[in-house]
Amino acid sequence: MSAVVLIWSLSIAQALLALASVCAVIRIIRGPRAQDRVVGVDALFVNAMLLVLTFGIRSGTSLYFEAALVISLLGFAGTLALAKFLMRGEVIE
Repeated sequence: MSAVVLIWSLSIAQALLALASVCAVIRIIRGPRAQDRVVGVDALFVNAMLLVLTFGIRSGTSLYFEAALVISLLGFAGTLALAKFLMRGEVIE
């Protein structure tokens, strides 16, 4: 019984995360300002990381968890670089 509940909950979570990713892509495309686009990119990275984690829970392998860690590090660095560029106009001082 609990395996069935886990499979159903993971399926629902993956569908909702895919929907949230579509909303983030729409925010990136239609964002009226650059700050809105940066927030959309950050949300897309978070959604991608969570999707990879749900795939990892479903499959039971640790490879997905390492990939989620790499996605989160790249997302953090990318968001930081974009925010610094918007604040100062340059990334490297």
